[in-house]
Amino acid sequence: MRIAIFTDTFAPDVNGVARTLKRFTDYLDANGYEFRVFAPESTNESLFSSHIHRFASLPFFLYPECRLALPNMLHVKAELQRFKPDLIHVATPFNIGLCGLHYAKKLNIPIVGSYHTDFDQYLEYYDLQFFSKFLWKYMHWFHKPLRKIFVPSNETMEQLKRKGFQNLRIWGRGVDCNLFHPNYSKQEVREQFQIKEKYILSYVGRLAPEKDIETLLSLSLQLPEKIKNQVHWLIVGDGPSKEEMSKKAPENMTFAGYLNGENLAKVYASSDIFVFPSPTETFGNVVLEALATGTPVIGANSGGVKNIIQQEVTGYLCEPQNIEQFKHALIHLLENNNLRTNMSEEARTYALSQTWDHIFEGLLKDYTDVLREKDHFNMHKKIV
Repeated sequence: MRIAIFTDTFAPDVNGVARTLKRFTDYLDANGYEFRVFAPESTNESLFSSHIHRFASLPFFLYPECRLALPNMLHVKAELQRFKPDLIHVATPFNIGLCGLHYAKKLNIPIVGSYHTDFDQYLEYYDLQFFSKFLWKYMHWFHKPLRKIFVPSNETMEQLKRKGFQNLRIWGRGVDCNLFHPNYSKQEVREQFQIKEKYILSYVGRLAPEKDIETLLSLSLQLPEKIKNQVHWLIVGDGPSKEEMSKKAPENMTFAGYLNGENLAKVYASSDIFVFPSPTETFGNVVLEALATGTPVIGANSGGVKNIIQQEVTGYLCEPQNIEQFKHALIHLLENNNLRTNMSEEARTYALSQTWDHIFEGLLKDYTDVLREKDHFNMHKKIV
């Protein structure tokens, strides 16, 4: 099976879409599948690979890490004709995705796609709700030709069903439990960031309005003095809200910037609680990573996150933007050591069941089903 992937974000970008696709292409490479990736130039250093074709790009205003590329259409066509993919997978609905959609139709190549980002919810955080009707019209048009639309969670699937989308399939997310585990030295992170408080509370993600970092900041400022003096907030990530957040942040909040690999895993593992108020996640990779290190999570009861956290088992789900609920859950967990220990064990056990190999095997099986449907359709046409 030869697979062509069209995406407006790819490694070394650090968002969830880019990281998932990079892990997928690593899996394809390791298992002998032929593939090509068509993607924008990265916001970070360039990664050279004969499998990856990159194009000049501009940042997308709602999500600068997602690029609006300017693909060389003749180059793309020539490469597709040379590579002869059995299937095209469009991962994003912007310029590169449109390019993939165009050539799938033109060259009669079966096409599937994935829905990763809930841009409709993003609009609310930028006061652009008036774009919503146009956005959904466009999304319907873009996704209509796709043989299958892969979504990361049941919550996202139900949302798209309500909007009239069809051919939906779950493509979940896994976690590398060999990298994200509880057995790192907690002292190392404490020394690195000069943390002396008893508890570490962490957040990992983009620092932007749609992640509801306003609730995170309000929570840090509104904790009772007794609790406030015992905790240290470790904020991992970057984004447009970082500067303003830094100005308002309490003294017990440290901004660590972007971290990945073992450096990121060590932060999760050293944390007593992971706090993630974002209500706009279609999945929530960082939540699963935190659970894999045995760290209970307090998150928003919204989007894909509500499908990951088991209420009162691996953490707590709170009503989005409800600071009182977040505060109550946080204080309750900090004051109950046994509960945290039990949640930690349950979190790790759950994460161990979410392997990437299993996830990707399922996706490739769906690819095979699409190709079989195409063969069946062609055979039927010949008979008729």
